[in-house]
Amino acid sequence: MENKDLLHQLRIDRGERDEHSRAPIWIGAIVLLLVAAGAGAWWLLPHAKAFEVEVATAAAAGSGADGPAAVLQATGYVTARRQATVSAQITGTLTQVLIEEGERVEAGQVLATLEDTAQKAALAQAQAGLRAAQAQLAQFQAQLAQSRRDLGRAEELAARKLVPAQAAEAARTQVDTQSAQLEAQRKQVEVADAGVRAAQVQLDYCTVRAPFSGVITAKAAQVGEIVSPLSAGGGFTRTGVGTIVDMDSLEIEVDVTESYINRVQPKQPAQAVLDAYPDWKIPAHVIAIIPSADRGKATVKVRVALEQKDPRLLPEMGVRVSFLEEAKPATTEVAPPKGALVPGSAIVRREGKDVVFAVDGERVRARTVTPGPSFGDLRAAEGVTAGERVVREPPVAMADGAKIEIKASGK
Repeated sequence: MENKDLLHQLRIDRGERDEHSRAPIWIGAIVLLLVAAGAGAWWLLPHAKAFEVEVATAAAAGSGADGPAAVLQATGYVTARRQATVSAQITGTLTQVLIEEGERVEAGQVLATLEDTAQKAALAQAQAGLRAAQAQLAQFQAQLAQSRRDLGRAEELAARKLVPAQAAEAARTQVDTQSAQLEAQRKQVEVADAGVRAAQVQLDYCTVRAPFSGVITAKAAQVGEIVSPLSAGGGFTRTGVGTIVDMDSLEIEVDVTESYINRVQPKQPAQAVLDAYPDWKIPAHVIAIIPSADRGKATVKVRVALEQKDPRLLPEMGVRVSFLEEAKPATTEVAPPKGALVPGSAIVRREGKDVVFAVDGERVRARTVTPGPSFGDLRAAEGVTAGERVVREPPVAMADGAKIEIKASGK
């Protein structure tokens, strides 16, 4: 009997057995959910937020052994020294817009016209007032001429004692009075003439003309819209008709780190290479060093003149400038640095490695590089190919695969 009780105690209940068999399944499901949640968080946290960044194009590293040597390299943008957003000088409704982007215009050419009904009416009224004043002037001139003849006869008769002396004095007073009236009327004619000129100016303001020759880079308004030289009416009023750029005034502006500015001098020869045309070397020279530093970026702005004009040159293009010195005889050939040239700020440390973040569509890819020698603001980086775009100053939180939004190029 005791043996049967022992056997009964050792027997596993079927419900308990099912419960124990289901436990590993629940544990496995929970582990999978945690792993999936962790992976999702890992993907979303660094990638969901789009980093707003500036990018630069990696440039080929040249040896500089032939010709003048580069003492400094810096990046910047092509800018127009002479450009203007043209607007009307009065508020009005556009009736014609005669420009399109890319069109060349000459100085004085009509770009747009405004509704001018009121101005034409004002001019007609001013011209009528001028004619009335001129007619009044002619009347006063005729009256004065008659009064002078009367004065002559009165003086002759008074001399012969045929009329009292008071008659001659009255005639003389009449002449003086009408002379003053005539002079006042001449001033009225001048006022009326000035009114006509003012009305004509207001009418001329209804025609928008090009202030100088150049190329239209932006068309900012359409027929039927209201334009005004002042910002009025919220989003319903345009402040400009279009933007004109004088392509002959294109130059380069670069930011040079202030610790290297002593290597740049006015009239110093230079060489410019556009990001869009890396094989085209444009001769240039320094125009001026702007006598002011940027406290936030610790840079000084330098203006560089382009010695060649070409239709490929466009405002706001990215450019790399090499500031040159006269070539010195060298006893040994210096090998060019390996890799490509990128902004020094593009190379950052991640997990003990030097990396750059290369642009891949809307995301970035961390690229391990071997930094080389510095050339001013630029630094050689082995592991980057010339022509690739890299992030200038990667944020600390940026990781491989992060989503980005590229800032518009600025000066």
